[in-house]
Amino acid sequence: MASRPRSTEPYQAVAWHDGRLRLLDQTRLPGALVYLEINTLAAATEAITSMRVCGAPAIGIAAAYALALVAQHDRSNNPAALIDALHTASRTLAATRPTAVNLRWALDRVLACAERAAHTDGVEAARSAALAEARAIQAEQIAADARMAQAGAALIAPGSTLLTHCNAGPLATTSAGTALGAVIPAHRARRVIEVLVNETRPRLQGARLTAWELGWHGAPYRVIADSAAASLMAAGLVSAVVVGADRIAVNGDTANKIDTYALAALARFHALPLYVVAPLSTIDAGTPSGAAIPIEQRDATELLVLAGITLTPPGARALNPAFDITPVALITAIVTERGVLRPPYAASIAEAPAPAPAAR
Repeated sequence: MASRPRSTEPYQAVAWHDGRLRLLDQTRLPGALVYLEINTLAAATEAITSMRVCGAPAIGIAAAYALALVAQHDRSNNPAALIDALHTASRTLAATRPTAVNLRWALDRVLACAERAAHTDGVEAARSAALAEARAIQAEQIAADARMAQAGAALIAPGSTLLTHCNAGPLATTSAGTALGAVIPAHRARRVIEVLVNETRPRLQGARLTAWELGWHGAPYRVIADSAAASLMAAGLVSAVVVGADRIAVNGDTANKIDTYALAALARFHALPLYVVAPLSTIDAGTPSGAAIPIEQRDATELLVLAGITLTPPGARALNPAFDITPVALITAIVTERGVLRPPYAASIAEAPAPAPAAR
């Protein structure tokens, strides 16, 4: 059984605490540090859907603990009935955020462990196995973060000004983070002059979350409008772009927060490297290319209303895809816990020990 995970950060996005799922409510940041004690499937589903927890790894860990929560609370004495309840809960959780593959991957792992234990040792063993596997997933992510941070920081040249998009720090993984996990040790090694933080419309994860995390770690940063990236690159004020990922296809096409594709194209035009930092669990062995990645469409209100103020005329409509696909040709390197993957990605990804594809 895996040991109880311990984050290296003074705050933790996801944890198992006193028999409950504990989440740091990211919708309340940066104004307040509020932890939610989640004790029901409905509350966990709402928290994931409403982005109280963000970041593909953190979403996967939260979903794994939510499934363990269902197992703890289900009073079935029949192993088959318990497993049926877990399958139903898994389908509910999987539907919350369809693009991030870590969600389905983590659910499948917990389900598989619970099913094996139920088959061999009964209901109580299945409950214990579900929680143990959720804890193992988090412990593995914490270890992966540390390795990605080391590998990613090594790519950052001394004197760099880095541009980030969305949030890929400790809040996104429950530990050091992915993209920001590489940036922070590079900052500590005095290789980073400044981090330019895209505000990341429409939910402002960069302005609210990345800026808050960089400030916590004492890293110099400035928030910029998403639309400022091109002119700043042209002026020579950006050294590299560092982002996370929500799903990576086996050919290297990468789904990440909307506008990542535009940044990648701009970086290529200005001869700047674009580094994707993500754990191997983000590589989906069942997705051949970006064309097969489902793109989550979110509520139009996120674009039309800001902090309770309506920004548009009455009756205005909006199109609000949460992610876009960055073509493999625009990616300089993919940093994983097993090292840095380079082109051709179909070959380097195939050689990496990526997890099995999530069930469909």
